[in-house]
Amino acid sequence: MRIIAKKTLKEFWLTEPGAQAALEAWHAEAKHAEWSSPADVKAHYATASILKDGRVVFNIGGNKYRLVVWINYEFFTIYVRFVGTHQEYDDIDAQTI
Repeated sequence: MRIIAKKTLKEFWLTEPGAQAALEAWHAEAKHAEWSSPADVKAHYATASILKDGRVVFNIGGNKYRLVVWINYEFFTIYVRFVGTHQEYDDIDAQTI
C-alpha cells in the first residue's frame, strides 16, 4: 500500500513520543499490506472500525491513540486523515475529517 502522508504521523509523534513505536509499526505493516477490501483490513486488524466510503479507524498503542485513514482499495493507497489521542478523537467526526 502507498501511504500518504507519513509526515502527519511523524508530526504527531514529535508531540506524543509514546506513540512513535506503535505508529511506526502500523506504517511498516500497512506499507507491505495488499488490502483490496475492508474485509482484508479486518482480517489483519480485528479491532479496526470500518466506516463507510473507505474510512477506517485504527486503535494505536493499546487504544491510547486513534488513527483515521481513507483507503482507496482500487489504487492500494492509504490517506492519513487524522491521528490523535483517544480524547482528541472524541471531538472529531471520523467520517468527515
